[in-house]
Amino acid sequence: MEQKVIELEPFVRCHKEAMRPIKDALEVLSGKWKMPIMVALSSGPKRFKELSTEVGGITDKMLSKELKDLEMNMLVKRSVLDTFPPTVEYRWTAHSYTLGDVMQTLEAWGRLHRKTIIGG
Repeated sequence: MEQKVIELEPFVRCHKEAMRPIKDALEVLSGKWKMPIMVALSSGPKRFKELSTEVGGITDKMLSKELKDLEMNMLVKRSVLDTFPPTVEYRWTAHSYTLGDVMQTLEAWGRLHRKTIIGG
């Protein structure tokens, strides 16, 4: 895998302007669970228990809280289906797709970091 070199000079010069949007992004996406939830939903709509199983290791209480935060930030859509008993489904919104490049970049960096730290 070829390592991408980023020109830092222009970024450093405008760091004051970059700080607020970076803080905003981290506020929305920070924490142990939000990105794994988004990755799980990237393959299509899921019910609560399906999400819990796919994410793994998350409590129902934490999953519920994180889904509410993601919904509030317009990254997850919660739909109650007209079934008996009612079924609740979670899916990406149109706004979620703007995270595609961010998620791919985080994955690539995570792989590089893991290789650097652990080796192999």
